[in-house]
Amino acid sequence: MWNVEIDKDKCTGCEECIDACPAQVLEIVEGKSDAVNLDECLGCETCVEVCPEGAIEVSED
Repeated sequence: MWNVEIDKDKCTGCEECIDACPAQVLEIVEGKSDAVNLDECLGCETCVEVCPEGAIEVSED
């Protein structure tokens, strides 16, 4: 299982990660990105690569 951590202080809510995620793991919640479907995460780190703020980390549990 994969864990997606989003630094809410860095996240600007640009939705780049949401658009890039092939598994639709992320959604905007209260103006910031949030991992709402963690069971679907592929661990591909596409969200990490596209985040302009460096606000996302993906790790394996």
